[in-house]
Amino acid sequence: MSQSANLPMNFGGIEETEYSNFDAASVLVLPVSYEGTVSYGAGTGAGAMAIVEASRNMELYEEETDAEVYKIGIHTVDEFTPEATPEAAMNSLYERAKELLKSEKFLCMLGGEHSVSGPVIRAHAEKFHNLSVLQIDAHADLRDEYDGTPHSHASIMARVVKDLRIPSVQVGIRSISAEEARSLGEGIPTRIYWAKDIVGRTDWIDSAINNLTENVYLTIDIDGLDPSLVPTTGTPEPGGLGWYEVLTLIRKLAAKKRIIGMDLVEFSKTDNSDAPAFLCAKLVYKTLAYIFRNETPKVIAKN
Repeated sequence: MSQSANLPMNFGGIEETEYSNFDAASVLVLPVSYEGTVSYGAGTGAGAMAIVEASRNMELYEEETDAEVYKIGIHTVDEFTPEATPEAAMNSLYERAKELLKSEKFLCMLGGEHSVSGPVIRAHAEKFHNLSVLQIDAHADLRDEYDGTPHSHASIMARVVKDLRIPSVQVGIRSISAEEARSLGEGIPTRIYWAKDIVGRTDWIDSAINNLTENVYLTIDIDGLDPSLVPTTGTPEPGGLGWYEVLTLIRKLAAKKRIIGMDLVEFSKTDNSDAPAFLCAKLVYKTLAYIFRNETPKVIAKN
């Protein structure tokens, strides 16, 4: 049996309780097992815990920042499970996020379908002033409602930019409805960086970041990456972002702005999907490395 099989079921498989308990943690990882409005591929309901499980096989030394990131303290809270209706699920998740944010810790949510980002962003907007959202995604998600509910995965950014009026930058978009396209001319506070214009390049990144405010919530729909990297997602649109493009964007974002919360959503657990789950876990860990770069213990270099 592999050594990792005996590790705790927490993000990173952290054995030392001084780095994984709630009180000592700087970061809370919240798994959300919800796929109440999926419209195509299923499996996002099991995605969050699949990412946690995959994370137990990561090296906890992050070579780019020369850091053992987990030593800032990463606590995995109890899995959030579905409610009876989308509205009930969103309300309950909003209350849970508000409760966790009272701890003054950094909240990292793992989804679950993208609808779950809405109530978590709302909770952050009530806590942090001058907030904007950076969305990495294949889809604009600006529909007023979809399949009869405004709490759909296809409506998450409508809730953010239309209801909450939070300015946003949407990166990697390559699928949009006519309804959404029309709404872009109605003065909603968002700017789109289309995949067709940015894939394979990095010269757009400074512009994207400059369009954000001081405090930024980062939402990563994993289908923003190309499906050759993550085929196991609800709607795997071709022509997405590459691994190093996304890392460069997040690294520069963390250097120039204050990332106050984040999520990674829309990974679908299927049979033989170990590599995509591992990629999701690694992306979260590297993002935390960038955000907490100045607070993480160094291994080779001296602090």
